[in-house]
Amino acid sequence: MLLVSLITAGYVGLGVRLVDIQVLQHDKHAAHALDNTRRKVIHASRRGDILDTRGTVLATSRIAKTVCADPSLMGNHQSLVARAIAPFLRRDAADLAKRMQRRVYTDAAGRQREDKHVVLARKVLLEDWQGITNALARLDFGVDVKSLPRKERLGYYNVRRAVFCERVDSQLRVYPSGSLAAHVTGFVGVRDLEDSGVPVAGLEGKHGIERMLDSELEGVRGWSEIETDRRRREVVAFREYDVKPRDGLNVVLTLDANVQYIAEKALETLCAKHTPASACAVVVDPRTGAILGLANRPTFDPNQPGDSTAANRRNRVITDSFEPGSTFKIVAVSGALNEHAVRLTDRFHCENGRYYFAGKVLRDHHAYGPMSVREIITKSSNIGTAKVAMKLGAHRLHNYISELGFGQRSGVPLPGEVRGILHPVSRWSKLSISRIPMGHEIAATPLQLTMAMSAMANGGNLMRPLLVDRLEDRDGNVVMQYKPTVVRKVIGDETAQQMVKTLMTVVSEEGTARQARLENYAVAGKTGTAQKPSKTRRGYEAGKYFSSFIGFLPAEAPRLCIGVFVDEPNDGYYGGVVAGPAFKVIAEKSANYLGLEPSEPVESLSERKPRVVSR
Repeated sequence: MLLVSLITAGYVGLGVRLVDIQVLQHDKHAAHALDNTRRKVIHASRRGDILDTRGTVLATSRIAKTVCADPSLMGNHQSLVARAIAPFLRRDAADLAKRMQRRVYTDAAGRQREDKHVVLARKVLLEDWQGITNALARLDFGVDVKSLPRKERLGYYNVRRAVFCERVDSQLRVYPSGSLAAHVTGFVGVRDLEDSGVPVAGLEGKHGIERMLDSELEGVRGWSEIETDRRRREVVAFREYDVKPRDGLNVVLTLDANVQYIAEKALETLCAKHTPASACAVVVDPRTGAILGLANRPTFDPNQPGDSTAANRRNRVITDSFEPGSTFKIVAVSGALNEHAVRLTDRFHCENGRYYFAGKVLRDHHAYGPMSVREIITKSSNIGTAKVAMKLGAHRLHNYISELGFGQRSGVPLPGEVRGILHPVSRWSKLSISRIPMGHEIAATPLQLTMAMSAMANGGNLMRPLLVDRLEDRDGNVVMQYKPTVVRKVIGDETAQQMVKTLMTVVSEEGTARQARLENYAVAGKTGTAQKPSKTRRGYEAGKYFSSFIGFLPAEAPRLCIGVFVDEPNDGYYGGVVAGPAFKVIAEKSANYLGLEPSEPVESLSERKPRVVSR
């Protein structure tokens, strides 16, 4: 009787529990079951390409596979398989064979399991995966497999199936030209989920255009809400949402890969001869501000950014600022001419190379006497430039420095740009009016200096650097077109013409940049040789210089403005000697490549000897 009662009570309890689960808690458990079979799947968008102005691909995304192996299907053929696939995975065959050895482990329930999923390599390109499948199909086991009994034959076939790829593909960012324009394109890396605020793993731009236009390049991810069966396979009929991804936009740069190559090769030659700490070059169309080339040495390969140092990845064109030296003399002279404070024919006594001002000595490299303003630029006289600047005055000089873009970021779409250093007039010392005009007590980036020279070349307009020409979708439709922007008119047309004529004499036989002369094109420009300030004490470092040359051509109808900048060169340090030859190579080859019309040769300096302006 007791047994019957216990059985009855058990059935009653079971019934109550069933009612509770199936009736009272039906909605809760149904939702839980649905959660176990329904999930959201994220579909990655294809990252857009980066192209040069003529359509050369500088960065692209390619389908990549994760290659795996099932050691349980290998038998004892690990070494044979490893030798077949190692060339495509770029791995050591012995290491691969070791990874494909059978492994048994104990799971959480204490059961013996065999590892059937071993990752051999990630980011394997599609063509390499095709090579692997072909190599596996051609495996030679040393026997006639077709003549074997079915069971043995199946074992050999399984060896060919033992290497497989995961069903979900990934993207591999590829830079086909290697280090070419690496500081412009930049590179990508794995997204930091904590910092990005995007709860989905993937790639994001870490440097260069990849970083600055990351959202445009990335596109928009898609997603779908799917239901799976007990084997975790999707039941397509039950798919409720299916939002397709939108591919990223292609970024078309103003950069010309051929001009970029010319600039980089010229820097390589320069570095081989002068072994500087670093060197960089900028090539700009002064009419539009379009950057055609932007090169740095040392450099890096964006395909393997982790193999390079942070120093090699520095885009010194915008991240480093220097006391520019004599290239900066164009500011004081153009400002004084524009304000009619001086004329090109006005003459200043250059004190035979030693000028005492505010208790200090200002020196020239040669003992110059009376010189015209034009000759002061031709010979690069520090004393003459200081006297011209004094005619302009401190406040007006500061205004022209600022108007030409110094002390402010240019707005180029690259990360890490610095402002340089421009102190307000209130912080100038009595010496400043004599030192700043020759490029001391101020710091500027190579890009700022090149854009200022471009303003001399184009009629007096400071242009915003233009690096991105347009954004396109996958079908080539233009989504965004960027246009040249005049930041401001700094000097008048007449002053600009005077500056062009004057800067042409710098590359004449009498000038400081004879090595920058071209046979078929008239060149205008300015040399710079600045001793570097000491990092540990007041004053300058002996034997350490920042050398430069910035020029444009054809001088009277400029299409190219080129700046070459060299930090701490050896075997010479004058800007005309160190940077001038590299400018010449870049200018000559770029002009020929672009098909620029030859111009008249540069005339030697000849002028009248009018009055002397006293101070």
